[in-house]
Amino acid sequence: MIPFNKAICLEESLECIKSAIEDNKLSGNGRYTKLCSEWMEKRFCTKKVLLTTSCTSALEMTAMLLDIKPGDEVIMPSYTFVTTANAFARQGAKIIFVDIRPDTMNIDERLIEQAITDKTRAIVVVHYAGVACEMDSIMELAKKYNLPIVEDAAQGVMSSYKGRYLGTLGTLGCYSFHDTKNYTMGEGGALLINDEKYIERAEILWEKGTDRSKFFRGEVDKYSWVDLGSSYLPSELNAAYLWPQLKRADEINENRIKTWNTYYDAFKPLEEKGLIELPVMPGGCVHNAHMFWIKFPNLEVRTEFLDYMRGENKIGCVFHFVPLHSSQAGMKYGRFSGEDVHTTKESERLVRFPLFYGISEEELREVIILTLNWIKNNVVKEKYYNV
Repeated sequence: MIPFNKAICLEESLECIKSAIEDNKLSGNGRYTKLCSEWMEKRFCTKKVLLTTSCTSALEMTAMLLDIKPGDEVIMPSYTFVTTANAFARQGAKIIFVDIRPDTMNIDERLIEQAITDKTRAIVVVHYAGVACEMDSIMELAKKYNLPIVEDAAQGVMSSYKGRYLGTLGTLGCYSFHDTKNYTMGEGGALLINDEKYIERAEILWEKGTDRSKFFRGEVDKYSWVDLGSSYLPSELNAAYLWPQLKRADEINENRIKTWNTYYDAFKPLEEKGLIELPVMPGGCVHNAHMFWIKFPNLEVRTEFLDYMRGENKIGCVFHFVPLHSSQAGMKYGRFSGEDVHTTKESERLVRFPLFYGISEEELREVIILTLNWIKNNVVKEKYYNV
């Protein structure tokens, strides 16, 4: 069995957890929370980072900070995790889904403007697989219509766009440290605040609607309930588990990039023969090897391949998101702007491969050989591409 993912477990993480217990500070916002937040602020050059219980929490905080209300509209791709839409729908917003680009699986920046109405209150971009959206165009559009941008960079920690880290380009950015991500605390995330005007209220929302952060800094003599909020602050044990990974972030990133490049080089000849499609890296984008995917000609071929890899060979190849606009809740809380040309079709073709820190050369070789042999024997252009 070669799994799709193995969460990182560094020996130092276990030592830090023990240290956090000995500090007698388990509830959060202790030494390790501060270390992680300050590291990200310095490394990613952002105004403020708040560690959260999940990327879901961070996204929910963005919806509250932007004062999203019933009747508002929020633009985003349909090809994303449910959290992206849920965070805004729970505030009463109508989700306006926009088609994706087939090359990156990101929102098509050329289609956003036609989705904007007088009810639009935000644009949410999702950097799929850690590959940046076309942010220059999107930021120009946001400026034209005076709209904030929320970056769902759940998969984008350490990725960049034209020299700037994902999560720091928009008004607010969100990271995930779920155990499927490049860096993990089991369940966790972070809110990146790139506009200083949101910092004070973000701290209040983060601390259950209180001005507790000010109290700890000695700015008030007691703290009290001043706004709505929730318990978005993670346990100190989670932060302790994450901290050693951040210190070794470059090493972890390089290890994943090496695996990604090995896959790409092995499968490139098949793309040149027109049998599969590989990821595209637009100019200015530096990715973090969050995932490696290929596209088969259609759903039928993908299904056959997954049955072969997962059933016969116990290899953790998987597909990904089912487009939100086709779901029961998606139809209730959102609508698709324009025509679904690529979202559904491309989502049915995509397969993700095992990729995790420390995957062995033997495991990688087995996945590649099985894939190459199956494709060469089963993917016939004349049969699947209607040529």
